Amino acid sequence: MSSDDGEMENQAELEEKTRLINQVLELQHTLEDLSSRVDGVKEENLKLKSENQVLGQYIENLMSASSVFQTTDTKSKRK
Repeated sequence: MSSDDGEMENQAELEEKTRLINQVLELQHTLEDLSSRVDGVKEENLKLKSENQVLGQYIENLMSASSVFQTTDTKSKRK
């Protein structure tokens, strides 16, 4: 094996290592982006759950205050 062959092999290994390092860095950035996005979705989900609870309570209050949704005693009305 000549020194040129060894040098070419070292160069190929260096290029492969560089490619792998760049790929790992890219995947790390992708993971960070996805993690950040998941955190944002979790926050939005909690906010929407809270809003739904408020709206649900509001609807219940409206229904209990409205005579349309009150139960009627049909037996006493027939007499």
